[in-house]
Amino acid sequence: MSHASGPPPEDRIREDHRRAVEGAPDGGRDTTPAVGRRGGPALWRRAVEGSPVALARQAFKDARWSYLYKDDTSYRVRNGADANERIQAAARRMRGSTEIPEGVDANGPFINAPVWTWEVPAYFFLGGVATGSSFVALAADLAGDERSAAIARKVTIAAIGPGAPLLVLDLGRPARFLNMMRIFKPRSAMNAGAWCLMAFSTAGGAAVAADVLGRRRVAKVLGAQTALLGTYLGSYTGVLLASTAVPIWARSRLFLPPIFVCTAVATGAATNRLVLAATGMPSGHPTRDALGTIETVAMGAELALSSFNEKRLGQLADVLEHGRAGRLFEFARWAVRAGLMLRFTRGRFAWEHHVASGLYLAGGLAFRFAWIEAGKASAGDDEAVARMARGKATVKDRLRDGRTTARVRTSARHPGRDARAARVYADAVRRLSLAIEGVLRRG
Repeated sequence: MSHASGPPPEDRIREDHRRAVEGAPDGGRDTTPAVGRRGGPALWRRAVEGSPVALARQAFKDARWSYLYKDDTSYRVRNGADANERIQAAARRMRGSTEIPEGVDANGPFINAPVWTWEVPAYFFLGGVATGSSFVALAADLAGDERSAAIARKVTIAAIGPGAPLLVLDLGRPARFLNMMRIFKPRSAMNAGAWCLMAFSTAGGAAVAADVLGRRRVAKVLGAQTALLGTYLGSYTGVLLASTAVPIWARSRLFLPPIFVCTAVATGAATNRLVLAATGMPSGHPTRDALGTIETVAMGAELALSSFNEKRLGQLADVLEHGRAGRLFEFARWAVRAGLMLRFTRGRFAWEHHVASGLYLAGGLAFRFAWIEAGKASAGDDEAVARMARGKATVKDRLRDGRTTARVRTSARHPGRDARAARVYADAVRRLSLAIEGVLRRG
């Protein structure tokens, strides 16, 4: 095909290249660049100013989903279902030792410290009291003590009532709480906790209303629903802390939920015991004695779990012993120990057991504030953050250091059943969450 000013440009380029090769002294390839200078950058400018970039969004928003990572693409098929595991294993091998080299300082800050103020631990404490009270109401109903059950339901509402205002105060902008209620995301502990708080308060308030109207059977059913919701309300706060990048919280993920549940049961039982005693329940009543036993066992379990968790944390637990968090933890421990001593001392005065219940409440409140303060201090420990990112933060991590390399190689060749089960579970949760969100959106 002819060109207006001679042969096409590509033909001229081929001809020039052939002549250069034939005329080269060594008969080799001419590497003279077509444009620009050797080793210099080529000229470039955007074809259309302001044109978008593929898969990207303006104003630093998240990139759009790429088709390359969908399950039905050849990219995914060629790499296999274990592509993520093999990539992670390769990254570990390239990273080498998981220990921070000698003489190398961790220059942070790597993460931002939590900005939560007193409203959050106060909400954690009151939510725990409400959760424990809902359990007390259910147990009293099952035991046939309708009076104690009705009082426990009132205590539940009195404790959870300030919950939503405290959360709104902590947000700083009340509209943010309304924005959170626009969606339902089971994958988000905070969003699911907000919805659970609303459902818990609604069911508990309806149960109290049924008590006032004399509908005992309806009150029992609603009280059972409140207790069922309380199983999540009392533990999700521990899950919420453990899902962050704060070392002391993230490495306590197996213990924070049961610790928070134990504290909730203990403080709820202690509050109801004091209220029942103040409303005229005599000493030696079966419900009153049972609540004393429950609060003692639950707080003893909380102290044991906290001590075991602190030992396994190793160097990360330094934030639990120093500063404001250390003082709060020390006060909480001694309050629980003093309460246990008074509970096991068979004195002649009933006030000893009342003081024990008060000490349990003070210890539970101090534990909540101590965990928040410990998280703030742990986020500022740059070396702890760096160790956690390299997988060697706790004593358990360091003990298995000798087996890490062999396990990584094995998992790279043959992904274990645990990894496959975790992947299937995560995908099931993701699909369920998206399905629920789609139904709510269409509704």
